[in-house]
Amino acid sequence: MRNETPAVPVDDSAPGDGLVKAGVIVFAIGAVATLVTVAPLFLGTDPFPTVAYLVSMLMGVGFLVAAAGLLRSVAAQRRQARSGRAA
Repeated sequence: MRNETPAVPVDDSAPGDGLVKAGVIVFAIGAVATLVTVAPLFLGTDPFPTVAYLVSMLMGVGFLVAAAGLLRSVAAQRRQARSGRAA
């Protein structure tokens, strides 16, 4: 009986999971932009405009968003543990 699919979908997402996923995506975009902006240095071509370097800053922004999601998840788990201990 345990291997059957439940009739109601189970929501396993915790608070902060969405922020972590969004942070990973933004970080990946920033990492690709960083690789693209560094490539002209090795290829000996003209550097990209300033906008390309600004997009590279998304790497740090993505890291901060993912860290905020992680902290939110930790806070929710601590609240849940405290309420379980009090009961």
